[in-house]
Amino acid sequence: QEQFVYSGGGLVQPGGSLRLSCVASGFTFNNYLFSWVRQAPGKGLEWVSTMNWRSTTQTYTDSVNGRFTISRDNAKSTLYLQMSGLKPEDTAVYYCARGSRVDVSIREPYWGQGTQVTVSS
Repeated sequence: QEQFVYSGGGLVQPGGSLRLSCVASGFTFNNYLFSWVRQAPGKGLEWVSTMNWRSTTQTYTDSVNGRFTISRDNAKSTLYLQMSGLKPEDTAVYYCARGSRVDVSIREPYWGQGTQVTVSS
């Protein structure tokens, strides 16, 4: 029953911004770390960011650090990823996942379809 519903993806020009949202169900949302993971065309999964349940720990992969901001609203069981200064290499399908970096190396069915981000001029 665990699943995510995504929104916010789309086509954006380089340097633009997007805010991704992921609404979780089937979780005790407040008790878990959640991460954003992405998969670019023809490439494997790449961990992007993780936030803990109290929003006191935020970590990012080096390639997005300073451009992306992870946040969460526990009352709404929602995870967000604010992306700015987008680059073509950010083009990927973005997924939510429960857990930290070490927990998201293998795609799980409950991640769902993700949301497509395309950065192109």
